[in-house]
Amino acid sequence: MRILGTLAELAAFRALAPSPIVLVPTMGALHEGHAALIAAARHQAGQNGTVLVSIFVNPTQFAPQEDLADYPRPFEADLSLCAAHQVDAVFTPSVPEMYPPGNSTFVEETRLSRGLCGARRPGHFRGVCTVVAKLFLLTRPDAAIFGEKDFQQLAIIRRMTRDLFPGLEIIGHPTVREADGLAISSRNRYLAPEERRRATIFSAALRAAAEEASPHQVVAKATALITQGTGSAPEYVEVVDAETLESLETLDSAAVLAAAVKIGETRLIDNVRLAARHAKI
Repeated sequence: MRILGTLAELAAFRALAPSPIVLVPTMGALHEGHAALIAAARHQAGQNGTVLVSIFVNPTQFAPQEDLADYPRPFEADLSLCAAHQVDAVFTPSVPEMYPPGNSTFVEETRLSRGLCGARRPGHFRGVCTVVAKLFLLTRPDAAIFGEKDFQQLAIIRRMTRDLFPGLEIIGHPTVREADGLAISSRNRYLAPEERRRATIFSAALRAAAEEASPHQVVAKATALITQGTGSAPEYVEVVDAETLESLETLDSAAVLAAAVKIGETRLIDNVRLAARHAKI
């Protein structure tokens, strides 16, 4: 497995890497969810293709009050996980490599990023789109894999790719969960034991509410269960179209129940797909 720390090293590797090249962009602190993405990438690339993982804690997607400085960076453990899952190369650039001094150019999606997390984290998805676009330009992959846990992010990247990188395949991978149903996340390690118990209630509340007949009922039940079970009012609970992320009044198209809540100092997001029911509010 090659470790590529600079753009020059990446370019030299990319020039000789056999196709197809499948990229798994990450911010490190890798876990079993990432392992599932890497396994999917290896399946997509085949034994003769190339699986490339990027590890880069992207500063432009963190607001000043967020946890950039404290974000976990277990680099050696990350490399061990990659090696164990047949990764061909890991791209680990520095911030100056990705954002040269005086950097003033950004990529922004302006429609799907308006609601949900985008409304609560101004500038977050501009940072995400910028770094992902840079990675696509630098690695020139045939496909890239992202987890569905960050559903809004996945939808935005699909839209950006459709608009700017035609021909690049974006593959979504189902959310990987702990045995108790909690979506696996790098930020779960911030949770104290009691907070961890409450976090499982957050995920369970979404699954229970997903059985309701209409978006209004789904949102009302999820909000009540999350508030009662976690002791925290959710930042948002919404039923949205799976492609456009527009709020829905009926369940007659592919839909997603998406929510965010802060438990202690840890912000969690999760989502559940909803089956069409043709029910009105």
